[in-house]
Amino acid sequence: MQNLPKQLIYSIGLLAFSIVVSSILYLLRPTTALTEPVYNPITVDVAIAKKETIRIPIQAQGNISAVHQTQLQSEVKGKIIELAENFEVGGFIKKNEILLRIDPRDYKTAIIKSEAAVEAAESILIQEKGRSKVAREEWLKIPKGSQRNKEASDLYLRKPQLELAEAELRAAQADLRTAHDNLDRTLIRAPYDALVTQRIADLGQFVSPGVNVATVVSVEVAKVRLPIPQGKLPYLQLPKIGEKNGEVIDLYTDTNGKIRHWTATLNRTEGIFDERSRTLFAVAYIQDPYSLNSSKNYPLRIGTFVNANILGRPIEDLVVLPKYVLRTGNEVLVVDENNKLRIRKVALLKTGGDLAFVSNGINEGEKISLTTLGGEIVGAEVKIVSETETSELHENGMPPKKPSEPLYEVASEKKDAVVAGI
Repeated sequence: MQNLPKQLIYSIGLLAFSIVVSSILYLLRPTTALTEPVYNPITVDVAIAKKETIRIPIQAQGNISAVHQTQLQSEVKGKIIELAENFEVGGFIKKNEILLRIDPRDYKTAIIKSEAAVEAAESILIQEKGRSKVAREEWLKIPKGSQRNKEASDLYLRKPQLELAEAELRAAQADLRTAHDNLDRTLIRAPYDALVTQRIADLGQFVSPGVNVATVVSVEVAKVRLPIPQGKLPYLQLPKIGEKNGEVIDLYTDTNGKIRHWTATLNRTEGIFDERSRTLFAVAYIQDPYSLNSSKNYPLRIGTFVNANILGRPIEDLVVLPKYVLRTGNEVLVVDENNKLRIRKVALLKTGGDLAFVSNGINEGEKISLTTLGGEIVGAEVKIVSETETSELHENGMPPKKPSEPLYEVASEKKDAVVAGI
């Protein structure tokens, strides 16, 4: 032992001490009692499926434009001597209101000359009628046996001269009407209730026939072109080709932070698809867009960008769900009769927004989980915290509704109820 190194002795001592301490701890260990694991079921909110008949809207966007836009041109030449007070860009002009006046003196002189020509032609005609009457009386005195061919008879009775005098009178009267028309053309009037969008002519300017003096747009009616995707046409009741005045639609836009609405009427479809976007344009008309005849509505100016909701035809047996409950591949979690989660694939209508319209895959009364869960819990038992019918989800604002546009109509035998939504 004396020959063993000190380091080896220390190592053996430490090992022996460790064994003793471990033995003591093992002998003093507490007893372990086996307990059953506690299972807490997953809590979920569910929606009870209720099938409804719904008119789904299609959202579209477009710019307000004028139904009529006219470039007013001068039909006569002359100097502009008067302008209307409202003949400014942005001015409203009533139908047939005078916009400007061209110097009429030359045209009044032309009327005087034309009137004199008419009077002269009338005098010549009276003279020819008198000569014709005298010639007829003399013609009757000629013996019947004399040779009387038609040409000689007409010439003797002065029929060609009489016809010439009548023709000259008609020509003089036509010139007089033209002179009056030219005088009237010195007044350029609005062709309809209009808004001046461009003023080209000014006071003292000399204009010639065909020269543009202004551009005006109609304010009685405005229109908006709304693109409808080809895949959404089956949901809508658009006017057929050749038909007019279809569904009433809602237009809205954000004006200085405030949502404003206008009513429009579908007038027609343009009948052809856009080759690039594969959309069909529907045209809607808005009466009195500038609210000139009513102060109840806010003016809808030409060029305004608006959103539109076009309500579709009634579709039966739809279940409405918030879109967030959908899983990848159009699947939803259904709680079966044993309160266990099952995956169900459903068929959806192709619509936008925050709601999903299920057309197939869910039966009346089935329970759909509204709680977002992972895929690994399929088959797990759940505890239902609350139950809500699917028809109440959108009525109670789930998903959150925006006041800017109606979501859709729920068809009713008594009255259609418009539900606000996305």
